[in-house]
Amino acid sequence: MKKLLFVSLFMFALSALFAQVNKVEVSFDFTRQAGFATNQFAVWVENAQGKHIKTLYATRFTATGGWKKRELSLPLWVKQSNLADIDKARIDAITGPTPKNGTLRYNWDGKDSAGQTLANGEYRIFVEATLRNENRVLYTAVVKLGEKGQSAAQAQYFGPGAAERGMIGPVTVIY
Repeated sequence: MKKLLFVSLFMFALSALFAQVNKVEVSFDFTRQAGFATNQFAVWVENAQGKHIKTLYATRFTATGGWKKRELSLPLWVKQSNLADIDKARIDAITGPTPKNGTLRYNWDGKDSAGQTLANGEYRIFVEATLRNENRVLYTAVVKLGEKGQSAAQAQYFGPGAAERGMIGPVTVIY
């Protein structure tokens, strides 16, 4: 009996050692901006084909209907997430108030929004932020589930408002 217990514990420990743990951390500095039509952002994951996999976070205003009032608020995330068809319980699970200033961290466990573990491979992390009115930024980083690495997301700015670029600092993704 002791031998069977020892072998079982050994096999469990061995499987835990070799089990694939897919952890992805997205981090960036956030500085709230004063004024109207600011401080909205979303963090999400897509597969290599551009299909929305999971939203990690979205500011409550936009996700709970603000996108209808201000169609310039996170337009890419609204479209990719198919926000119009997401039920209230799922929206509640991914949203929160606009955070305070500081370094923000969002984690992805390698699962889709239904809780299914995804296959190893290439995925994209997105951080979209509405800086003010039509001024926004989209950060994109590639991660490879099943591998370890770090990626500095590339920023693409939209609109003429360069002054608002201080809201979201560089986005770093560790996997």
